[in-house]
Amino acid sequence: MRLLVIEDEKSLLKIITRRLKEEGYSVDAVTNGRDGENYIYSTDYDCIILDIMIPVVDGLTLLRRIREKKISTPVLLLTARDSIEDRVVGLDTGADDYLVKPFSFDELLARVRALLRRQKEKRDIVLSLGDLKLDTVTREVKRGDRSIELTSKEYSILEYFLKNKNRVLTKSQIAEHVWNYDFEYNSNIVEVYIRYLRRKIDEDFKNKLIHTIRGGGYVLRDESKKTDNKI
Repeated sequence: MRLLVIEDEKSLLKIITRRLKEEGYSVDAVTNGRDGENYIYSTDYDCIILDIMIPVVDGLTLLRRIREKKISTPVLLLTARDSIEDRVVGLDTGADDYLVKPFSFDELLARVRALLRRQKEKRDIVLSLGDLKLDTVTREVKRGDRSIELTSKEYSILEYFLKNKNRVLTKSQIAEHVWNYDFEYNSNIVEVYIRYLRRKIDEDFKNKLIHTIRGGGYVLRDESKKTDNKI
């Protein structure tokens, strides 16, 4: 899961980012609305945490703009304003939830989880290919009857593959989706995690699902039906 936090209080931004990363999320963090807008237009986020009182482009203006662009990513608004009118304006502008400062970080995490669950309910809960299944709610992964334990990064890569099955994904696309913008891209790290995934979901199975495309990247596809058609 990749999140974007837009907050101009740098100490608070640092704490929110750290806590979210500790929960296994990939997090990008910016301090003004213009940078936030650029990030949103260039990246597919699972949730946006947006402070209203941010410089350059304020939070409500940014929210209005992205909703006009038909971007439906869940947005959690942060604000020091505690009036009913302010909450109504924020929700009517397109926010999915509202959190007033100061807040408990446990509550912030709970609200993010709730927004992500709500978003998942609109999508396929179980992603699958052949006998491989990934439950996006419980985060359980199975190949046939065998349960497979994955790290958070391995899970994120596999989920990305399953959402884009039969589509070639480059190493840079995988890195940009799974790691944040602070990550210094190195194709070797992607190769390392692909090896980890292969050991867990392919090594003990005759039908391999992760395929290398020379000069292109990787693709998750079930080639057993092709083989069956040839016989």
